[in-house]
Amino acid sequence: MHYVAVGDSFTEGVGDADASGALVGWADRVAAGLAAARGEPVLYANLAVRGRLLAPVVHEQVPAALALSPAPTLVTFNGGGNDMLRPRTDVASLLDLTAHAIRACRTAGARLVLLSGADPSDHIPLGSVVRRRGSALTAGVAELAARNDVTFVDCFSDRRLRAQENWSADRLHLNTTGHRRVASLVLAALGVSPLGEAAAAALQTDATTDVPNGVRYYREHVLPWVGRRLRRRSSGDGRVGKAPDWVTVEPGATT
Repeated sequence: MHYVAVGDSFTEGVGDADASGALVGWADRVAAGLAAARGEPVLYANLAVRGRLLAPVVHEQVPAALALSPAPTLVTFNGGGNDMLRPRTDVASLLDLTAHAIRACRTAGARLVLLSGADPSDHIPLGSVVRRRGSALTAGVAELAARNDVTFVDCFSDRRLRAQENWSADRLHLNTTGHRRVASLVLAALGVSPLGEAAAAALQTDATTDVPNGVRYYREHVLPWVGRRLRRRSSGDGRVGKAPDWVTVEPGATT
């Protein structure tokens, strides 16, 4: 199996770091789960970059993913979360971009799994706006998936993921507990049991999160985000995917 993940910080694994500070994330956990279930190595790549809007994910990451050699057999695709945070969001355009990605993967012969991002709206400023936009995008992606016979994993509607225990200090990214939940949802959609003990131990990280409140939260997380927007900067500027080419994930191996 050749598995490649594309997307933004959700897929990069922001919020889920190991003891060395390296990001893990649900996609790494899915690769480990697939290797454990199959009892053989899985080739894995992750092109996701934090801060990316959906258009660059579709027009840059998807072609790069499909151009990998050997060709991917499985692609996971998520995006649109950063678009939801912009002052104006055109959900119809985001769905057109998603449809483009579906066609590209189908033409390439790769199995595609679409994911909606988890819903952070209980914990962030203007959460009601984010929930309204996210609900509309999720419904549209679900319809596209059904129409094209594509596997869809609806993290946005998963009530367990909305609990605060799944979120990191910035309230916008999942922590280790949340990423484990997403990995289990994806593996179940692929017909694989949740991570076994060996794979879970190999990917163990510290799920304890110090969640700041009040002034501290705005100082540490909201104001820096606003500052980047005013400067037209992104947290992903200058970054590339953490695994831009195939790496081998052995059954039970650490990452």
